[in-house]
Amino acid sequence: MTFTLMSAIKRHPGIHMGEKTYQCSHCNKSFSHMSDFEMHNRIHTGERPYQCTTCDKSFTQMSHLKTHKMIHTGEKPYQCSQCDKSFRQTSNLKKHTMIHTGEKPYHCSQCDKSFTQVNHLKSHNMIHTGEKVTEKPYQCSQCAKSFTHKNDLKSHFWVHTGERPYQCSHCDKTFPHKSTLNSHNRIHIGEKPYHCNHCDKSFTYNK
Repeated sequence: MTFTLMSAIKRHPGIHMGEKTYQCSHCNKSFSHMSDFEMHNRIHTGERPYQCTTCDKSFTQMSHLKTHKMIHTGEKPYQCSQCDKSFRQTSNLKKHTMIHTGEKPYHCSQCDKSFTQVNHLKSHNMIHTGEKVTEKPYQCSQCAKSFTHKNDLKSHFWVHTGERPYQCSHCDKTFPHKSTLNSHNRIHIGEKPYHCNHCDKSFTYNK
């Protein structure tokens, strides 16, 4: 492997040693690769450089854009060999295949039960811990997550489609959830509802 920059030469061995030299200035996360760091940083900056040419949706990652484009084309390239179902992502095909194989890779450590999905195991574990079991009948068709309320599933699904239906009336930012938009609006109107118990300072966000 060759490097053009001396800094890259110095940093490269750290990848093999598990070092994480790229640290986010907004939170405490750190990364081994610059590309992963840059991708993460877009969460804070709101940058979405990959734009769909068919609609106005944009994404933080090229892979998300590619998956989104399949909505327009109807493409589902990953087909089950056991039935006629097909999927946009190979991970979803793998989860679906367990229906046919009977594979249940998530095992309970307290009893002999096993499950096809990790969220089903988590719900089951509540029986042993004594926590209240909440039924989650609404399951995402793209991943293993399930939800108690239909609206929660709808909001979650925008993670896969990239949809951000709530737009700020003061700037061009958009958000997947109304609650996030409401929090963002405080920046424009100057609202600071969270007060310090030790001094007279107040804040926009509860952090």
